[in-house]
Amino acid sequence: MEQIMNETMSKYFNPETTASIKVMEGTHAASQAVKLARVKVISAYPITPQTSIVEKLSELCASGEIDAEFIKVESEHSAMASVVGAESAGVRSFTATSSQGLALMHEILHWAAGARLPIVMVNVNRALAPAWNIWVEQTDSLAQRDTGWIQFYCESNQEVLDMVLQAYRLAEQVMLPVMINLDAFFLSHTSEPVALPKQELVDQFLPPYNPKYKMELEGGHAFGGLAMPDSYMELRYKMQKSMEEAERLIPIVAEEYDHIIGRHHGTFLENYRVADADYLLMTSGTISGTSRIVVDSYREKGIKLGMIKVRTFRPFPTKAIREAVKNAKKVGVIDRNISFGQSGIFFSEAKAALYNAEHRPLMNGYVAGLGGRDVTPETISEIVDHLIASEKGQDLIWIGVKK
Repeated sequence: MEQIMNETMSKYFNPETTASIKVMEGTHAASQAVKLARVKVISAYPITPQTSIVEKLSELCASGEIDAEFIKVESEHSAMASVVGAESAGVRSFTATSSQGLALMHEILHWAAGARLPIVMVNVNRALAPAWNIWVEQTDSLAQRDTGWIQFYCESNQEVLDMVLQAYRLAEQVMLPVMINLDAFFLSHTSEPVALPKQELVDQFLPPYNPKYKMELEGGHAFGGLAMPDSYMELRYKMQKSMEEAERLIPIVAEEYDHIIGRHHGTFLENYRVADADYLLMTSGTISGTSRIVVDSYREKGIKLGMIKVRTFRPFPTKAIREAVKNAKKVGVIDRNISFGQSGIFFSEAKAALYNAEHRPLMNGYVAGLGGRDVTPETISEIVDHLIASEKGQDLIWIGVKK
């Protein structure tokens, strides 16, 4: 653990590009990123465990540290509608939510993507009701997978800050909205050291937003209020092409950020001890950090275990996953989510991605940690032992259910 911490410090904290290092919660890392991005409109509605993001932003706006319009709205639906309006007028905008709030936004999420608006939103992954639960689960954001939003999943508070900045750069190039996701409480309310980059370097990486098309008071025009059957399909085709363009640009944006700011979290995946692995775990979010420890413990026992952390969910990294698993015998996907009647959602997507691949390893889908239940090294070891012993693939294996 000490070795991992030392490697993390040396990897992420570059004194030449860092203005300061502060210990902060994941929600406040998101707020500081919004400040650094020079966002001009912030739409806010509180919901646990996201509330700390907009609370901190309200303080920064009130103190004058952020020169932005802070809009207090009556619901999450209105929060998304407000930033849709602001982005339509050519203004860099931000909002945040969780769980039921994200579900209430669903209608407007489609509008934001279809209108080609580069909104950035942070979603703190929280289980959906009923029963009421304020702890982590990814089903809220994964239920929005077909809305046209680019989605990233973060493992650390540093990654949250860095990915918000990269999200604006990416969104404003492909003209699609981006959702940054982080685990409730494990990240949102846990404090970690976070390096804040120098403002002048962020300005170099993220220039002012100046869209080609925007709504204006003078000489305004409106086109395409109704898309007929002879044009609607082409609009969706262009959205798909922009999502494919995002797949091309994600590595480029990450490399530019590394060049200017001096940090790199990977692109679509982060592979750990993958090259010679017989067995692979596929993870996302904070389960990834615990999985690394388990990988090392099995390596010490002579078992070739590796890990793939999926960072980018949309566009789904099909090519990267095929490359990562090409030498593996078996893959176990750990999902902190569930698509009822099917399986864990990352598993379903990964299985589909490998269907036409030249090499298709045995795959098991494991569901664990729903509603914030701990996924400990012992939990992951149970998964690994089951994977190694498996003779055929299984789509849905529940881990830790009390029977």
